Amino acid sequence: MAFQLSPGVLVVEKDLTGIVPAVATSIGGYVGAFQWGPVEQITTISNEAELVKTFAKPNNTVAASWFSAANFLAYGNNLKVVRSVGSNAKNAVTSGTAILIKNEDQWEAQYSNGAASVGEWAAKFPGVLGNSLKVSACDASGFSAWTYRTEFDAAPGTSDFLVNLGNTEAGDEMHIVVVDEDGLWTGTPGTVLEKFAFVSKGSDVKKADGSNAFYRDVLRGSRYVYWMDHPAGTNWGSAASASIEYDGLGSDDWSLANGVSDDAPSTGALQTGWDLFANAEIVDVNLLFNGPNALAVGQYMIQTAQARMDCVGFVSPLLASVLNNAGSEAEDIITDRQDTLNVNTSYGVMDSGWKYQYDKYNDLYRWVPLNADIAGLCARTDTIADPWFSPGGLNRGQIKNVVKLAYSPDKTDRDELYKNGINPVVSFPGEGTVLFGDKTLLAKPSAFDRINVRRLFIVLEKAIATAGKYQLFEFNDAFTRAQFRNLVEPFLRDVRGRRGIFDFRVVCDETNNTGEVIDRNEFVADIFIKPARSINFMQLNFIATRTGVSFEEVVGA
Repeated sequence: MAFQLSPGVLVVEKDLTGIVPAVATSIGGYVGAFQWGPVEQITTISNEAELVKTFAKPNNTVAASWFSAANFLAYGNNLKVVRSVGSNAKNAVTSGTAILIKNEDQWEAQYSNGAASVGEWAAKFPGVLGNSLKVSACDASGFSAWTYRTEFDAAPGTSDFLVNLGNTEAGDEMHIVVVDEDGLWTGTPGTVLEKFAFVSKGSDVKKADGSNAFYRDVLRGSRYVYWMDHPAGTNWGSAASASIEYDGLGSDDWSLANGVSDDAPSTGALQTGWDLFANAEIVDVNLLFNGPNALAVGQYMIQTAQARMDCVGFVSPLLASVLNNAGSEAEDIITDRQDTLNVNTSYGVMDSGWKYQYDKYNDLYRWVPLNADIAGLCARTDTIADPWFSPGGLNRGQIKNVVKLAYSPDKTDRDELYKNGINPVVSFPGEGTVLFGDKTLLAKPSAFDRINVRRLFIVLEKAIATAGKYQLFEFNDAFTRAQFRNLVEPFLRDVRGRRGIFDFRVVCDETNNTGEVIDRNEFVADIFIKPARSINFMQLNFIATRTGVSFEEVVGA
């Protein structure tokens, strides 16, 4: 309480209503190859339609990668995607030598001032899809003969902004369209993809609502193109005034060309993508998956998860290990796990193969790895149960969109795979395709060699650590320690009531916060947890008894 120097009433408010907050558990993370979209930038996708809108439809080169992302979205609704490209990728441009513009941040930093010398426009992202784009524009003098005049309600003229300055002859307004010239986007050449009406050639012209009307700034909202420069010899981009007249355009078309797809990113490029997920304080993510990428990338992804300590990485064996394998699929999968992947951690999970699924965009079937589905099962388990329930088995482990498996291990092979930390995915007649295991890649026998226990502790650690931040810079005394226990214990009781743990104990008192600990400005809480375990092995004993024998006599015998 503050000291008062004269009589009065001092009102003091203290908030003792703190709780342990809920934390996200179902956010996916993926780095892969796509035909279109921002490169080396995290983009959040919520459904397959948005995946198509942002990263375009799949082709033969990127199909396995694209469907990995789509398969996760069949179970969850929050996926953070990073597109990776090879070193030869280029954005289509109007003229000159094509360049690589990875994302809008790079454009803003390097090219937003018109310094690229590639003509007036560039494709928004690298790839051959940009070669199908055309930009067409007109001002008042060219509107009547313009091919796309019917897309707009009226001809451009002089903006109200300039009229209000006393200039009725500026001729600053234009209409601009972005067109699918070759039909690669829509299947119909000449389809208008975007329209921008009544944009201005003046750099400081505003719309009636106060937003920018300058065509360069308006075109920042395009999904398909970047502005790169004004047409040569024009005074476009000059500030508005009462006397200025902007050079006329009539109408003009700019076709984009020389875009290059390099949809086979190197291991290093993919690892660079995973580096974007490294900071747990900035990027919230829980379920990482490797898609069809090399196991060296999967290893790096799992190491990223292990360093963060708040998410799990999912990988599959190589396609060659499970499809048309003349040798032993189980042996080759184990080799992939032990020699190539070569990790020993509870923050990684490996499944047994690939699935055959229908590609509705190209009307054919594709082989796609299962790791995105296994990550998706965890997301779905969060929705229908809790993160500490196992995602495996007939109740929660049903895999979607399966025509057949490249390899469905029998009991003998399942035994070999499972003792090596590999979770079999099996097709049972009449019961579907099922994740039939819940092991992590931890070799040491431990509670943490099960997915549900690892994810249980991730939830507990993340939620309690978030609440614990508010104890920082408080005094390490009996009151603060009691306040911390009163935060944590109700939360753990709730988890126990939801079958996540059998029991717990929170020790946070003078026994572990000694004078020496306090003098080091530290705070210690020991949280003991008895995690719930999933049933992996079942034994049913059927016992025959004589007619005259009482059951009480044989029970327990």
